[in-house]
Amino acid sequence: MTELQQQATIFGTIFILANKLQTLGDAFDKNVTIKQWLFLVSVSQFQEPPTLSEVAEVIGYSRQNAKRIATALEESGFLTIARDTNDARALRIRLTPKFSTYFAQREKRELEFIRKLFDGFDAELTEGFYQGLVRLGENILNMEKENEKFKKEIEE
Repeated sequence: MTELQQQATIFGTIFILANKLQTLGDAFDKNVTIKQWLFLVSVSQFQEPPTLSEVAEVIGYSRQNAKRIATALEESGFLTIARDTNDARALRIRLTPKFSTYFAQREKRELEFIRKLFDGFDAELTEGFYQGLVRLGENILNMEKENEKFKKEIEE
């Protein structure tokens, strides 16, 4: 198989694996979907409560989709959504104590899930895969910038 064929296979496989991971993740916990989990984990990475738009940008969701997920998580008691005190247009996301308690209870299951997912990976394979994903992410960001530049040129 040529390098280009391998790259095309990787490209297609990413989508297949994403679908399978979503199915596995959704089955992991009946109370939190994998997309909700990603949203919550992303919020937890910020030092200060992020805006809805900041979270949406980090995880690549539209603001509308992020709002829908945040609203469902607020209804479940995992977070609160409130207007920013300095900018009434911005919505700030804050995790609740229920988030901390709930996710502390499932921590062992999450670690086991990750162990099973990467079964057979040694340190070298893990590092190579990690570096490949980092590079792929950088390339995607560069392509997004090029697309934005192209859109602006067309509009002018």
